[in-house]
Amino acid sequence: MVGGLGPLLLVWHRPVFRGWLPLSVMVLAVGTLLLLWCVRDFYRSGRGTLAPWDPPVRLVTVGLYRFSRNPMYLAVLTILAGWALLYASVSLVVYGIIVAVGFHLRVVVYEERRLKQQFGSEWEEYASRVPRWIHK
Repeated sequence: MVGGLGPLLLVWHRPVFRGWLPLSVMVLAVGTLLLLWCVRDFYRSGRGTLAPWDPPVRLVTVGLYRFSRNPMYLAVLTILAGWALLYASVSLVVYGIIVAVGFHLRVVVYEERRLKQQFGSEWEEYASRVPRWIHK
């Protein structure tokens, strides 16, 4: 909802900016494919889903999770960037920044602690070699 239809409530009344149409469609497609890849890895490798009531029971370290501990959030931000381009919308850029800050706070304050409790030394080893977001 954060990256999908929710942001469109900010711009539903605006026309699509055709000047960036090919680029925006490409960014939306890439973000969507990345998100689907992460969902698949959650299911196949982690034996769980995105749903809070059915989270992965194994630490997911395959696929995009080899390069970032949070590729799903990066995929959602990519989708938001695609929407912002499609509508040439400053409000969607601001929304994306707010969402990015929210994601960061959630990861640092809640998710990493929970993962450390759940997976212990396996999480610590993974976190020591894979960056939270992207390589510097």
